[in-house]
Amino acid sequence: MKDFNTDLFDPATVMDSDYSGGASPSDADFGFAFNDSNFSDRILRIEIMGDSAEARPDSDCCATIADWARHRKRRREDAKKDSTDLTILPDEQILNGNQLDIDDGVAGENQDEEAVAMVEECPSGDEAGNSNDSNWSMDCSTVVRVKTLHISSPILAAKSPFFYKLFSNGMKESEQRHVTLRISASEEAALMELLNFMYSNTLSTTTPAALLDVLMAADKFEVASCMRYCSRLLRNIPMTPDSALLYLDLPSSVLMAEAVQPLTDAAKQYLASRYKDITKFQDEVMGLPLAGIEAILSSDDLQVASEDAAYDFVLRWARVQYPKLEERKEVLGARLARLIRFPYMTCRKLKKVLTCNDFDHEVASKLVLEALFFKAEAPHRQRSLAAEESAALNRRFAERAYKYRPVKVVEFELPRQQCVVYLDLKREECASLFPSGRVYSQAFHLGGQGFFLSAHCNMDQQNSFHCFGLFLGMQEKGSVSFAVDYEFAARSRPTEEFVSKYKGNYLFTGGKAVGYRNLFAIPWTSFMAEDSLFFINGVLHLRAELTVRH
Repeated sequence: MKDFNTDLFDPATVMDSDYSGGASPSDADFGFAFNDSNFSDRILRIEIMGDSAEARPDSDCCATIADWARHRKRRREDAKKDSTDLTILPDEQILNGNQLDIDDGVAGENQDEEAVAMVEECPSGDEAGNSNDSNWSMDCSTVVRVKTLHISSPILAAKSPFFYKLFSNGMKESEQRHVTLRISASEEAALMELLNFMYSNTLSTTTPAALLDVLMAADKFEVASCMRYCSRLLRNIPMTPDSALLYLDLPSSVLMAEAVQPLTDAAKQYLASRYKDITKFQDEVMGLPLAGIEAILSSDDLQVASEDAAYDFVLRWARVQYPKLEERKEVLGARLARLIRFPYMTCRKLKKVLTCNDFDHEVASKLVLEALFFKAEAPHRQRSLAAEESAALNRRFAERAYKYRPVKVVEFELPRQQCVVYLDLKREECASLFPSGRVYSQAFHLGGQGFFLSAHCNMDQQNSFHCFGLFLGMQEKGSVSFAVDYEFAARSRPTEEFVSKYKGNYLFTGGKAVGYRNLFAIPWTSFMAEDSLFFINGVLHLRAELTVRH
């Protein structure tokens, strides 16, 4: 909703100290004065225009309204709504912001759809309808009916910057008491609900489609308190995938309004929760629009095997939804790249990002460089960067709930092929393993073979108590054999240095694993105790060194 996203008596903008002794003025009910000449100082003449069948929206925002209208029309048919409901047609005539003059009492900031108003010296319908001097007229439309209401300019002006400017700037002489609004027929019911709300602070309609109509009208006429009221009622209605996507596809002026932010936040949370395991809804998720994918990718709770898998999913979705390369590059670079957690991708996958044609090369280089710098930071610095971005929109440094835990890998080629792998597990992650769980690391490579670590809660070899186990496995690659020397270590207090816990050698074949069932030689309860030597600031630090045997 424009820059004027508050009204004079909006509860959100009144200081508590001003009205600490009682209810705020916005709570006052002036419903008795609605359309009553005894309590009115103006005449509002509403000219209702026929929606032109030839008119077509000329902006992206209007196109989203058309999509919204189709959804609402289907819901109306299902619910058999009464005749007071409003249908916004896809071919509704929308005024261009260039046709408006802010000095004539109409705000020009929102170019999506503007309210149309004029002040006239004479209440003559012919004179108002046939005027050629005013640039607010709607081409290819005719007035199909007229409504006349008695209004109180102080009440409307207190609720709406639109009406405040109309009455304060437009009334040049005291005898000019008639104001004309021109609206499309599809807006009539919503405008009447809105005007009644400005007097009574309540709405008679409660259905989602009608509330959305009123929300749009409240945005158009800058009534922030009504937008907040509609948003609250819509949040209380059980959400569905269709309704959540609808709320995220509202025109930009509505989406940017502070009053609607709780509604869009709730829609994003609903989609993120419903689709947090995208593998269960692959076909459904692949058909979601951009706004839905953004909501899902924004979540820290997205359950994917790794960020590599999230990246692969985004590419598949983009190639389906945007088959044209240039459009795909634009969407990926401007909208989706900021939601991919590149710092948590493997180096092997980051190399592929650099050569991926779906990303602009300059954009890809910047993303990969940023990811590599993050990987090179010390753990405390990484946590600091993630904390600094905790309130940011993209959260590119925040770690998701990956099914396979990220690792840091240092590789050596000489004098022997060797890699050092670091795996960190939070205390709560370890606690969730009891009594028989396991967690796997992301894959890492040595000598062209893929390996992984797995941490277990299992019984000791005598099957007498639970304990913490750590294992090294090789990904299945046919019947290849691979001889490796390995060593497991963990940081331990009080020195907080890595202390070797187990070492050995093994001839790996595809799918095989080796390790130690009781890495720390203590029961699970001692391992998880508050005074455990192995959790440093709530984190278990593990290290595995692998060397190719010749």
